[in-house]
Amino acid sequence: MQEERINWPDGAKMALSIVVNVEEGSEMTVARGDRGMEPVDELGVHVKSPIRNYSNESNYLYGIKAGAPRVVKLLKEYDILASWTVAALSLENHPEIAQAIVELGHEPVSHGWRWVHQFKMDETTEREFIRKAVASIEKTCGVRPYGWLSRYLLTDNTRRLLIEEGFIYHMDDYSGDVPFWDRETVRGKPMVIVPYQLDSNDMKMWTDPAMTPDQWLIYAKRNFDQIYKEGVEGNPKMMSLGLHLRIIGRPGRIWALQEFFEYVRKHKNVWVTTRHQIAQHFAKVHPV
Repeated sequence: MQEERINWPDGAKMALSIVVNVEEGSEMTVARGDRGMEPVDELGVHVKSPIRNYSNESNYLYGIKAGAPRVVKLLKEYDILASWTVAALSLENHPEIAQAIVELGHEPVSHGWRWVHQFKMDETTEREFIRKAVASIEKTCGVRPYGWLSRYLLTDNTRRLLIEEGFIYHMDDYSGDVPFWDRETVRGKPMVIVPYQLDSNDMKMWTDPAMTPDQWLIYAKRNFDQIYKEGVEGNPKMMSLGLHLRIIGRPGRIWALQEFFEYVRKHKNVWVTTRHQIAQHFAKVHPV
């Protein structure tokens, strides 16, 4: 099965989508009424008892206090246009992140109202969850989100609900390197799917088995090289690079992101853009 060919604006050889995930401040904790602590934890400490994991909460807070300024600095320095997949409550709790997104002129993408398991929700609850996220992000950023990324999994209703609530594209897909239309899992109006990449995500430096920053940088560069090469050969595609404030923002890792940005800027005809712009361009050149 062949991926649909796409031509990027101004003859670009590839599109590069930098995705900055903001989950800090909306992760699970009994302090927010959850049954237990957040299981995603670089410390490797998780128990099922209904107690707070203050250590892990402080580890997430690092992303806001120390990680975000480093990431924002590099995005400015290398003029990188990014999509920020934000859990809405994170921006409510840390409005300085929303302010940075607005000042950079970047795109907020909904990562849910909270960073919780959306796939467990019935249709009514999920619709309210989506609406709550939209209203919250519009309030903190001054613009509503047009893209959506769930935490891990989605439901049979998710894409239909997103269309009904005014979303243009969906990210919960890992099946290719170019956008495409979903005509099957939605009823009525098709939806643009802008695939995401997990293999190059900085989470690979956080989970087991993990990459060192050196290995992650090599992988990201080789990913870029292959997509760029295919574009030069006449088959343009896109690359995603997923980041987290609490991961890539560490002093022992941020250098790898800087080197990657330097590498990207040495290449001509690379469209570094938001996922919203990618979705809009795809819909224009490949209308339903």
